[in-house]
Amino acid sequence: MLLVYTHKITPRFTYIMKHIFSRMIGVEVSFTVKVEDFIKHSGPKITYTKQPLQNEFFVRSNDLLFQQGINDIEINVMDWDGIPCFFRAGERSELAFDIFSASFYLLSRYEEFLPHVKDVHGRFSPKESIAYKHGFLNLPIVDIWVARLFKNLKTRFPDLQHKSKSFSYTSIIDVTTSHSYAYRGFVRGIAGFLMDLGRFRFKRIIQRFGVILGKKDPYNNFQTLVELHKKYKARSMFFFQFADYSTFDKNVSPTNNKFQFLIKSMADYSIVSLAASYSSFANTELLKREKTRLEAVINRPVNSSRMRYNRVDIPLTYRNLVEAEFSDDYTMGYTHEVGFRAGTCTPFFFYDINLEIQQPIRVHSFAIHDYALVNLMHPDEMLNVIAELANEVKKVNGHLITIFSNELLGGEHKVNWLEFYESVIESQHV
Repeated sequence: MLLVYTHKITPRFTYIMKHIFSRMIGVEVSFTVKVEDFIKHSGPKITYTKQPLQNEFFVRSNDLLFQQGINDIEINVMDWDGIPCFFRAGERSELAFDIFSASFYLLSRYEEFLPHVKDVHGRFSPKESIAYKHGFLNLPIVDIWVARLFKNLKTRFPDLQHKSKSFSYTSIIDVTTSHSYAYRGFVRGIAGFLMDLGRFRFKRIIQRFGVILGKKDPYNNFQTLVELHKKYKARSMFFFQFADYSTFDKNVSPTNNKFQFLIKSMADYSIVSLAASYSSFANTELLKREKTRLEAVINRPVNSSRMRYNRVDIPLTYRNLVEAEFSDDYTMGYTHEVGFRAGTCTPFFFYDINLEIQQPIRVHSFAIHDYALVNLMHPDEMLNVIAELANEVKKVNGHLITIFSNELLGGEHKVNWLEFYESVIESQHV
């Protein structure tokens, strides 16, 4: 067992120590504020305070884990053997920086608690993040730090036991528009036809009538996706929007029997979860209702969520998800930038700084959203971007998550997105 000595045990300290050692490294850890207990301990041990006690493994602490609330913190990014880091620790420290405070800063999304300008959908801009500003958004930086920490610990304590882990990949299919034309009802069908006609979108009019006459809806690529996932043994999750019609929520009605049958059939093959509606973002009762209705269709609990347009308002979004009894969320990431929004490719529990507690919801950070690749418009270039991110995740035996929408996969673009998607899951086949 690894023992960590510090001068004060706080909720922040406990949260990040358990996450790094228990969940990431797989080492049993305990804490003490008693010097005599620390000195008596014969196993591996770390001092995390301002001064070392003896000649033990010492990491000089920043004040962040011993504070409460939000403070305006000055971040100075430095280099640690080719890897960015911050919260310099000084010469006597075994590490050049306070890895625990720096990891807490990124995982807690501390910067998103600070005042910032939101976009039209109320989202935090990637360009305001420390990772974007300092060029490490494309690195699972916390996992890289922790891998180096463990290497240093093993050098000092060769008998340190840990649980090994391996690279994993999950493909998420976002289904906020299951069909382009089918199952939309007479009124919405006529309205859509008139809109296409008024905008001279004659190709869509031809497609619309083709679907009416029995042709396959272009967004209905679900069976193809099932076959691809089986072929490459890819772990997948389908997030279906199951909401009433609104300005930003325009999927098929949740009362449509054929739509319900589609969801049931997908639940027989893959995990089906809730793509929460735009309208439910700040409406917990509506969020609960959407969850309950989806559970009634698939006859099993719905534990995972994704918010429409990747809207995350820290900390309110996660409080609402906890109240609605979700245990896992897959919204943490950027729609139009690839990379690691929380600096990690390892799931983590959300820490609510305002309440100073760990909330009972696990955050799964995705690295790639299909709309972040659209502007590249060349399959080889897009695959290279994904390969670079995937390689970084593989180096730390992390979890790579990609988000693709059936809408983009079924649309007509310069890139054949369905073929490209197959290339992506084939490249991650392990």
